[in-house]
Amino acid sequence: MTLWQIILLASILVMATKLLGYLVPPRVLEAPSAARTAELTTVALLSALIVVQTIGDGQGIAIDARLPALVVAAGLFALRVPFILVIVAAAATAAGLRAFGWG
Repeated sequence: MTLWQIILLASILVMATKLLGYLVPPRVLEAPSAARTAELTTVALLSALIVVQTIGDGQGIAIDARLPALVVAAGLFALRVPFILVIVAAAATAAGLRAFGWG
């Protein structure tokens, strides 16, 4: 199989899965457990993406200026600081650490 055949097959499977979602009866989706599962799955997938993008480096782990910037951002979010200030503080943290030669 070529790369393009794999991409086309994956695209067809994703579209079929999405279309199958329309066949699910509304009463199933309105159940509290289904809604809660959908919410938690979204949070889990986003968290995993953030971790992989922060410390992932190909097949290994890289600890560089992104990790302290993420910790600063998480701390500011916990303090309910406005989003734009969280972004500026995290970027400044990463830039400062890189200016001092870390990462």
